[in-house]
Amino acid sequence: MPTSRLDKSSGEEEMRKHEAVVRSTTSSLTVRTIVRYGECQKNHAASIGGYAVDGCREFMASSGEEGSTAALTCAACGCHRNFHRRIVED
Repeated sequence: MPTSRLDKSSGEEEMRKHEAVVRSTTSSLTVRTIVRYGECQKNHAASIGGYAVDGCREFMASSGEEGSTAALTCAACGCHRNFHRRIVED
C-alpha cells in the first residue's frame, strides 16, 4: 500500500492513502480489484444554488484503524470517503 509521510519534526502525523482490495470468487476463478479514491467532488455551495469544490486532489485516510469511522474521513479536506471519486483498477 503506498504511503506518504509528512515531516515528523514539525509535529504532523503520518497520513495514509486509502486503497481497498475487493476479491470475488466464482468456482475456481479469483478476481482481484483495487479501488482507490481520487479528488473530492463535494459541492460546498449547494445550499446557495452555486457550485464550489474544495480542491482536494486525493483521499488520504485520517488517523484511525482500517474499518473505523475515523478512517473514512479525509485528512486533507475533512469530507467522508463517499464524496471522493471512486477509481477501480483491475
